[in-house]
Amino acid sequence: MDIKKVILATISYVVITMLIAYPWHMILFHDLYGEMGAYTRPEPNIALGMLSMLFQGAIIAYLYPLYSRGGHPVIQGIKFSLIIGTVVYSVMGFAMAAKIDINPISTYLLYNLMFQGIQFVVTGSILGMIYGRFK
Repeated sequence: MDIKKVILATISYVVITMLIAYPWHMILFHDLYGEMGAYTRPEPNIALGMLSMLFQGAIIAYLYPLYSRGGHPVIQGIKFSLIIGTVVYSVMGFAMAAKIDINPISTYLLYNLMFQGIQFVVTGSILGMIYGRFK
């Protein structure tokens, strides 16, 4: 295992996810999510969100080399990230809507799907470049 790649991939995941998530959740769709009931805190706990991203990034960075079988690095990174993203979406989308009174659920699920689709395509591209470039 190349620890430098794991660290670089983890950091890139956290930074890129934050660059996408903050404007999406706190600026562009903040009011919409609030109206749907997706936000139950007056202020988000940024530290917990960052910790979540750190765990996700480290796990993705650690597991990716086990998945990668060659081919174009960016395509491989995107494919892997979308697989992992589907698992994350099941928690952030379906499980969240099952636990919190979010209405309309379909709108929440759609916006969450769009966000995580963007997130995992972009972070997957970078993941593939990190592992593909430094062979």
